[in-house]
Amino acid sequence: MTLLKQCMAWVTVLKRTPSQTFQNIHWRLLLAYMMAMTAIVGISAVTVYIFFYQSRNQQLHSQLLTLVQAAAHSLDTVKTEGRQSLNRDLPWHDLFSNQDQSLEWFSADGKLLAREGSYFPTIPLAKNLQSSQVGGSPVVEYQDQIRIMTIAVYAHAPDKKTLQLQGYLRASQSIQRLEAWLNQLQLGLGLGGLIALLLASISSLYLTRQAVQPMRLSFQRLTRFASDAAHELRNPLTRISIATEIMLSHVDELKPSDVKKLAIITDATEQMRRLIDDVLFLAQTDAAYLPTMSKRQENTVCIDQLLHILVERFEPQAQAKGIHLRDQLLTDVVIKGNRDQLERLFSNLLENAVKYTGIQGKITLAMYKSKQSVMVSIEDTGIGIPTKYLAFIFQRFWRAEQARSQEDGFGLGLAIAQTIAKQHGGEITVNSQLGVGSRFLVHLPLQ
Repeated sequence: MTLLKQCMAWVTVLKRTPSQTFQNIHWRLLLAYMMAMTAIVGISAVTVYIFFYQSRNQQLHSQLLTLVQAAAHSLDTVKTEGRQSLNRDLPWHDLFSNQDQSLEWFSADGKLLAREGSYFPTIPLAKNLQSSQVGGSPVVEYQDQIRIMTIAVYAHAPDKKTLQLQGYLRASQSIQRLEAWLNQLQLGLGLGGLIALLLASISSLYLTRQAVQPMRLSFQRLTRFASDAAHELRNPLTRISIATEIMLSHVDELKPSDVKKLAIITDATEQMRRLIDDVLFLAQTDAAYLPTMSKRQENTVCIDQLLHILVERFEPQAQAKGIHLRDQLLTDVVIKGNRDQLERLFSNLLENAVKYTGIQGKITLAMYKSKQSVMVSIEDTGIGIPTKYLAFIFQRFWRAEQARSQEDGFGLGLAIAQTIAKQHGGEITVNSQLGVGSRFLVHLPLQ
């Protein structure tokens, strides 16, 4: 009983195939690593860009402010003596050694008095006057690729108590060099970020493989345990089955209640044997990690003959329930595969069709052929499957509520059928409507 409990507890591990489990874990870890590295590189690049942009922007602002403040006292000289006095009062050639700057002098009524430099804005001074404030606070504007700073110049009135507007100074500076420098910085950060993400991708692949490897080894140990446990359980189940058969062969010596109990034991033993076979098959399949069959397992299989044999096998069960089982098979359809596994695939589908089809129902087994594949359709008029459950029916140990109330089972039949179909390079699709019936279509490639 201890071994049986351990095996039943381990069954939950098989609810997902290892390929699905490890692929999900691998891609989730890889996605997490990449998102983290992308966020780190992106935030770092944006931070560096903003820092240098703000730093350079503040530097340009200080340069313009220094220029207008240094030239503020020259406004009165320009008004009285003209531009020629600049060379005498200020070293303008040194002041405008930076060819990206220019300076303009305006009277109190906004009339241009003089200008020096190379870059001059075309916007009128009146727009600046609306924003200027008493006390010479600068007004900063932008036009195309020119930054403009304007200040109002005040002087004390003759009464020495009030300030009187003398005029305006407008300094301008081209920001072409700044934009070119920022473009180079963006290019450098972009290339650096791409290189960093490429290296991060390589390291993330390595790290995810290293992280998943212990889980793979652990799962392999679990699959070996399941295989060993299944083999060990076969012997006691075989002894139980033999014992019940011997006892049931002497019905005359048994009480009617004992006969019923032995029949229950026989049914339970058969169910347990089938569960062990299913678990062993899934464990061996999972341990192999093979999406398709190996060449050693492939043989030539006449699929129409196999299906005809299965129809004859399930015909008595269908007749016992009053179900009309008919077949529409082609002839001489040959594929490459494992005959035993293909027989198990279609047996599971036919068994479900008979199990979930009511009295006087119909089951149709049909075959279609194309240039590259053969399609086997198993259609019934059974209880059907709700649309919301169709995405789950091939999951291991999953059963709908209607199926649980209808018959006993473990929910492995469709999972095994789909596994076998994929091992043969095919797949199973299903269409179903609750209360109307279901149609399972098996696609298998031709040889």
